[in-house]
Amino acid sequence: MRVLCGISRWSSTLIGGRAGGAAPGFAEQCRQLTEARAAFAWLGAGSVTVQQQALKDFHQAMANFFGKTHRKPTWRSRGRNEGFRIVAIKPGDVRRVSRNVGEVRIPKVGWVRFRWSRPVAEAKSYRVTRDASGRWHVAFAVIPEPIPAPGAGGVVGVDRGVAVSAALSTGEVLSVPALRDTERKRLLRLQRRLARAKRGSNRRTKVKLAIARLKARETDRRKDWVEKTSTDLARRFEVIAVEALKVSAMTRSACGTVETPGRHVRQKASLNRGILAAGWGRLVIRLEHKAPGRIQKINPCFTSQTCNACGHRARESRESQALFRCVACGHQVNADVNAARNIRDTAAGHAPPAPASVPWCSTRRTSARCGRAAVPGLPRRGAGARGVGRGKAGAGEKRRPASPGCGGRRPWPGRGGPQSLRCWRR
Repeated sequence: MRVLCGISRWSSTLIGGRAGGAAPGFAEQCRQLTEARAAFAWLGAGSVTVQQQALKDFHQAMANFFGKTHRKPTWRSRGRNEGFRIVAIKPGDVRRVSRNVGEVRIPKVGWVRFRWSRPVAEAKSYRVTRDASGRWHVAFAVIPEPIPAPGAGGVVGVDRGVAVSAALSTGEVLSVPALRDTERKRLLRLQRRLARAKRGSNRRTKVKLAIARLKARETDRRKDWVEKTSTDLARRFEVIAVEALKVSAMTRSACGTVETPGRHVRQKASLNRGILAAGWGRLVIRLEHKAPGRIQKINPCFTSQTCNACGHRARESRESQALFRCVACGHQVNADVNAARNIRDTAAGHAPPAPASVPWCSTRRTSARCGRAAVPGLPRRGAGARGVGRGKAGAGEKRRPASPGCGGRRPWPGRGGPQSLRCWRR
């Protein structure tokens, strides 16, 4: 099967992607493939179905690129994205040997056994792949049936994060299982050994394989968590609300260019790894597959700064990563759960309630940007005594940093001083 992977890679790379000009069409590529099979015996010994499907995949990739739906296809290299596709299979090409073992007929190879991990309906094609850890997989092209809605499951909001992978509006906090401490220490030792190994040596190949197996173990755990979580959400709730996050843009590198180098590159790289390890994008993709039409994407602006109990919006309410304490009403809850409830309320068609008993500060800016409670019956900003407005601090008043929206200092409550133009946090 490695030979078939190499032939498939050669077909799509050498014939399909010639450098120095536009790529030929699919018919011209098939003609070139026929000439190449006649000229090279090792190429003619391979399956023509595998080679033609490689050319068809390359043609589809270029069509997607010119249609501006995907990026430009890259050159295929050995050891990365190895695999081939078989189409027009017959009913007898796949058979079951026992409850957990099946066999599939591969052209030029014969019958190959695989582990029957899940029920598979009648398929017309399948793809054989080999990952970086050396494991072979066979995937049959079958579209599974979506999970039916519960009927009275309600609406749930899902807030995705790095420290907490997914927080639900019901109060549940879910995290992706990562590598254990012993596995992380072993991975660090292997990476140090890889840095000392000579390029092209057998020792370097063995170390890379060991690292790939550890990485594959982490990836398998993340995929398993995503599948179980998405299935559970699709079965329990009628509507699932998530934030409309552009994960690909959020995880881009901050290195910049030679002319304009980026800042905090190492910190941004660590954040990118955390986002990718949390499985943000894959969770939403699998939810859309299992619950089509029941996923609502909400604008993520200010979901983590708005109090779900009173509707007050302030950056200072987010005291830490895990704690949210409203500066207006004192409501205290997990920060991720509070954001998930705001997402749920937005999807349900109603925003968090605004406090009716405390009027907003009357400034030139909007009340949402101000976010401060005002003393009733007092004049607006700029209509008080000289010297106690936006200039120097008044007598008995402690200087505090300016607040966006209020435009001046606020006295400490209970410290005295002029308060005709002041507002403080309730």
